[in-house]
Amino acid sequence: MFEKKDIIYSETIGVCRVDDITKLTQKKGETIAYYVLRSMENKDKVAYIPVDKHIVNLRNLIDYEEAKEMQSKLTKDDSNLKKFEINFVINNYEKVK
Repeated sequence: MFEKKDIIYSETIGVCRVDDITKLTQKKGETIAYYVLRSMENKDKVAYIPVDKHIVNLRNLIDYEEAKEMQSKLTKDDSNLKKFEINFVINNYEKVK
């Protein structure tokens, strides 16, 4: 489980910060915990992802060594989300280790 203020990777919005973990009530009255994720690339993008049973891939960021290795192999066809993660990790190494 991720914690508030963690910087993680979401397959839908890329590098993001867990702004909050909130509970939302469904129509049936059931309360479900959600991560509130804010994109680090575009601060206007916010995603609400269920903490349990989410289908969106959420993971820790790649480490610095992996980012440096991947940076040397980047192509123009690689996704912008991948490029941003690599550059974010390299440029913010001290903050994310």
